[in-house]
Amino acid sequence: METETQLQASQNDIPQQEPKKLDARNDIPQQESKKLNFSNLTFRIWPPAQRTRDAVIARLIETLTTPSVLSKRYGAMPTDEADFTARFIENEAFSVADAAASAEDDGIEVLQVYSKEISKRMLEAVKSRSTAAASGISSGVDDTTSPAQPAGGPNEESVSSSVETEG
Repeated sequence: METETQLQASQNDIPQQEPKKLDARNDIPQQESKKLNFSNLTFRIWPPAQRTRDAVIARLIETLTTPSVLSKRYGAMPTDEADFTARFIENEAFSVADAAASAEDDGIEVLQVYSKEISKRMLEAVKSRSTAAASGISSGVDDTTSPAQPAGGPNEESVSSSVETEG
């Protein structure tokens, strides 16, 4: 009998949970129902957070410096040049898109403008760099891996030394 009394006493020590009150509309507990009320919540995707803009810049740098279809056609950029170019591209694209934003806009159209501007400006940047490298105009950065002079290809020094030995 003592064990039954001890068992009852220990059960009394356990805090009892109150039964949850249910919301009459859909049998969801009232506390959870309050959490699901999103009527005052607005969701805007423009302007992007600085963290998002930094991620765009990082992705641009990666695209401009690593092997890709773009770099095979126009050449990869050195990291320092790609960093400057990516920041410039993102800033210009943001300015254009922000000017296109309106108060009643939900941001989707503005985000599309932003994305298109980034793509357009990135392509313009690699094309102009490729054209400058092909015409011999220096961009101020070491162009040792430009499309006009692929890495591992013959350079002026090796060509001139082979001409001297033939003569």
